[in-house]
Amino acid sequence: MDQSTHDVRRANWLNIITECQQRPVNVSVKQWLADNGVKEKAYYYWLRKFRREACGQIQPPAVTTQAEVSFAEFNVPASVPVKLTAADHAVATIRANGITLEIADDISEALLRMLVQEVIHA
Repeated sequence: MDQSTHDVRRANWLNIITECQQRPVNVSVKQWLADNGVKEKAYYYWLRKFRREACGQIQPPAVTTQAEVSFAEFNVPASVPVKLTAADHAVATIRANGITLEIADDISEALLRMLVQEVIHA
C-alpha cells in the first residue's frame, strides 16, 4: 500500500473515531457503529493505533538527578494549656502521660470513658 492510500484511510478512520466520540450520550459505541455500518473490530484496531501514536508523541519528562532531601527541625510545645471558661468548673482532674484533663460535672459517661481511654493510650 502506498503512502497516499494509507493517508486517506488514516484520515477516514480519524473522522469515524471523532464522530463516534461525539455521539449522543444515550447511544452506546456498539449501537453507533452498527447504525453507521462500521465494523467493531476495525474501529477498535484504528482507535488503538491512534492512541499508541498519541502516546508515542508525548515525550516523557527528562530524568534529572534526584533533589537532595533536607529536613527542618522545629519545636513543638510540650503541653498546650486549656483554659476553662467562667461557665465551666472542673470537678475532677486527670493527669497521665503528660496530659491533663479537667473534667466538668456535666460530662457524659460515654465522653468520659473515651477521654480516659485516649489519655491512657497516648
